[in-house]
Amino acid sequence: MARAVIIHAVKDLRIGEIDLPALEAGQIQVSVKAGGICGSDLHYYNHGGFGTIRIQQPMILGHEVSGVISALGDRVTELKIGQKIAVNPSRPCNKCQYCLEGKQNHCLDMMFYGSAMRFPHVQGAFRSELICEASQAVVVGEKASLSEAAFAEPLAVCLHAMRRAGDLLGKNVLITGAGPIGSLCVIAARRAGAKQIVVTDIVDETLAIATKIGADISINTATNPEAMNAFELNKGHFDVMFEASGNNHAFSRSLACVRPLGVIVQVGLGGDFSFMINTLVSKEIELRGTFRFHEEFATAAHFIDQKLVDVSPLLTDTVSLKDAVRGFELANDRTKAMKVQIGF
Repeated sequence: MARAVIIHAVKDLRIGEIDLPALEAGQIQVSVKAGGICGSDLHYYNHGGFGTIRIQQPMILGHEVSGVISALGDRVTELKIGQKIAVNPSRPCNKCQYCLEGKQNHCLDMMFYGSAMRFPHVQGAFRSELICEASQAVVVGEKASLSEAAFAEPLAVCLHAMRRAGDLLGKNVLITGAGPIGSLCVIAARRAGAKQIVVTDIVDETLAIATKIGADISINTATNPEAMNAFELNKGHFDVMFEASGNNHAFSRSLACVRPLGVIVQVGLGGDFSFMINTLVSKEIELRGTFRFHEEFATAAHFIDQKLVDVSPLLTDTVSLKDAVRGFELANDRTKAMKVQIGF
């Protein structure tokens, strides 16, 4: 048996016991130690889903987890009991046309932890014991804590966004939205060689953390909107913009700050967007989407493991498994929390 964090309906989050499936060949058992509460987890908790996706059955939440290997299935030879690992929540089929083209993040039969996009739902990883494929495990050493290792998934999202943007060396970068993903984009952009990083948000507390982790300028566009005016001069200042808020106003307001031939990478998910298409056309700006990750997960885990990046300032709170509901409510308040993790 294992204990798990299960969403039943809007604001109906329970800690329940689940049966542990048999350990099959090629699989490992993981004692989960840390699990980060993601924006998608909050959507299920607050709204029962997102867009047209809704919970149709009880579902275990969570996909940002790390732990320690507690058992090995047959034919698992490259891993050892007791090793610390980050768990990749993405399980592409590796058989469809996109997987065979090396585009596993667009897999037609993707199994992604804690997702109601298919039915039966894909159960998540917020459980005390997890059976997963050995291929999902990325070993981390002693330099990084398991709390830090649990940041591998969101950091991988941001590394994929950097790849979609292209070369950032010496570039001026704007990041709209200073939540966990926007802040990790700061870390990733700095690692990629950005010359200047400006971050915008409407919450001072998140902007303070963005400054701490490497943003050159942090602007509260609610209290100081005129601070963006200088970046509009001469058709714009920024070579690359990462839109991480999923907010139409943030996108539209910042469009004037992107220089001709600039690139906008849309990272945040939101509703319908409305903006001046003429601006996009006349300045020959490229608008690019970015979705999940694949090989970037191992890179993210390596960066964290080798202390090539420091994600620790983003972890503002850790709650116990029995206090998971309190953790979700805390994560809802951006003035109090950046990233909240559940300690198992």
